[in-house]
Amino acid sequence: MDSCDKCGNPQIIIKMKRSGQKLCRECFIEATREKVLHDIRKYKLVDKGDKVLLGLSGGKDSVMALEILNNLRERHIIDLVAVTIDEGIAGYRQEGVEIATRNAEILGVEHRVVSFKDCFGFTLDEVMKNDAKNNRSRHACTYCGVFRRWIFNMVAKEEGANKIATGHNLDDETQSILMNYLEGNIQNLTRIGPKSESKNPNFTVKIKPLREIPEKDIGLYVVANDMEVHFAGCPYAGESFRAEIRDFISELSVNHPTIMYSTLRGFDKIKPAIKREFSGEAPTGTCVQCGEPASGDLCRACSFLKLWSDD
Repeated sequence: MDSCDKCGNPQIIIKMKRSGQKLCRECFIEATREKVLHDIRKYKLVDKGDKVLLGLSGGKDSVMALEILNNLRERHIIDLVAVTIDEGIAGYRQEGVEIATRNAEILGVEHRVVSFKDCFGFTLDEVMKNDAKNNRSRHACTYCGVFRRWIFNMVAKEEGANKIATGHNLDDETQSILMNYLEGNIQNLTRIGPKSESKNPNFTVKIKPLREIPEKDIGLYVVANDMEVHFAGCPYAGESFRAEIRDFISELSVNHPTIMYSTLRGFDKIKPAIKREFSGEAPTGTCVQCGEPASGDLCRACSFLKLWSDD
């Protein structure tokens, strides 16, 4: 009969893909938490005295990241503040905001909610309606990514945070590698990794503590820990190129269960060569409108705002 490889408990809940270990609930929680803390040390994601801004959506990834980073806060290694971005997506975002707020309150972590409406004067839903009216075909993820990065960088400066943490997991990272490779976005590949730093001092360093944890393991972790999370998916995500790549990798993983690990390891080996060749193309300027990093006179967020003001 199967039993936990660590403690012998017959009630196992998972067989780990990366190690083949069979684990019970308690040993799975401990092993997963230790893996994340190990990666934080291995990749030097934080230093003692750092102030970390965590993007807290209320979803399983960011709630797990909150719990583990809070462990470092309680040990007085880092200071921690969380921000939830309300893009203005009807029927979706409000529940996530409420769940994120409750999780931060339970742990006593400082928490802010910042909306597209307050920062830019519109919701993402309004942007997409305006695009449809003007026959534009950009995907919602394009706008969302640009404006979310702008807000993260702005809030990090306001809070005095020197690191921005996100809940990107193994699935997210593998999808990003394949997407950018297939689209020929070599410059974007140079920024993928556990820790993203830029030559532009206006960019805050970004870290991904969950980068080597599969999405399924994170789902099991929050359920096993009885955490409140927002499981609903973004209504715009299903239309994206990322969704096509996600389905493709998921199909491959059926017969090749470690394909995401091998993709990540292979990329990490060639990344130094890619970075040496292409990292010089990173934007080093400043937006004349808002002061955020930009490759030209305007950053992408201000370029979109100018486009819409001209409509």
